[in-house]
Amino acid sequence: MNSGQAVIFTIALTICLVMAAQDIVAGNQSVGHFAMVNLLMLQLFMPLNFMGMVYREIKQGLTDIERMMEVLDMSPEVADRPDARDLKVNGGTIRFDAVRFSYDPGREILKDVSFEVPAGKMVAIVGPSGAGKSTISRILLRFYDVSGGSVTIDGQDLRAVTQKSLRAAIGVVPQDTVLFNDTIFYNIKYGRPDASDADVIAAAKMAQIDDFVKTLPEGYNTMVGERGLKLSGGEKQRVAIARTILKGPPILILDEATSALDSHTEKEIQDALDRVSRDRTTVVIAHRLSTIIHADIILVLREGMLVEKGTHAELIAADGLYASLWSRQRQAEKAREELAQALEEGVSLRQSLAISG
Repeated sequence: MNSGQAVIFTIALTICLVMAAQDIVAGNQSVGHFAMVNLLMLQLFMPLNFMGMVYREIKQGLTDIERMMEVLDMSPEVADRPDARDLKVNGGTIRFDAVRFSYDPGREILKDVSFEVPAGKMVAIVGPSGAGKSTISRILLRFYDVSGGSVTIDGQDLRAVTQKSLRAAIGVVPQDTVLFNDTIFYNIKYGRPDASDADVIAAAKMAQIDDFVKTLPEGYNTMVGERGLKLSGGEKQRVAIARTILKGPPILILDEATSALDSHTEKEIQDALDRVSRDRTTVVIAHRLSTIIHADIILVLREGMLVEKGTHAELIAADGLYASLWSRQRQAEKAREELAQALEEGVSLRQSLAISG
């Protein structure tokens, strides 16, 4: 419509002006007549163009409303039972009992997985890509229901409790932190909207972001930009940690929270995560094995099956899949360190030559 409207207006204006110019050449009209025709045509086209814009906006609005109503009319794949009760967390013991799950009927993701996360302990889940690690966190948050077996928290089946109470009891620090285009203060307070200003600042201090915020000209009122683009990866993670601290959940899920950070930032974020997870039931989905060596239990998944279980020392001694993953990561880290050292030595040598030259 934009293009068609512009073409029609341009052609009509051109024809009228050509006809007016011909009258002037023939001596029938003056130059003032040409100016009058141009002004009249512009005065006619401007309201017509505005009406076309209004029509387009109305049509777009009606289309958006139709799509919104379609979304609102959709039935959720996971719905609460009519007799669902609120989850009551006493200690936070999580138990997977012979869990089977698949996104598509022809491809099973989890195959008879059973394990227990004791109350107040940290359990890490590792394994190659596609093993089903992130699927476990989605099942815990009940984005999906299991195909077989059961998942319980303090003996309460997740399918028998309300989703609202379940998600209120779980805090998540994801790999890709979701921030709103608002202030740092708002993004932290989102974890618990009824929190006081003092609680928000206390959470920021515990997450080690308060010192950084104080260096900003606008402090906690600093806008973070769309999806937090004005903050670095480590700063966004600290905001997510502060948000989780403010929420104060008894159960914590750390979904590869440090895999996208450099080694220095990872160490700082890991220290903050250790403080947050203290005395909380914690499930860590890890990519870097160096971040979970102190976990109480490490679960190793492969192709949707639990193949190894134990502490870091026990799994290394077993010389299985975990030991193989650990060895590969150590070799890769050593190679990166050697490369970084070689680059530093090369820069130092060039500087020395430049000074002596």
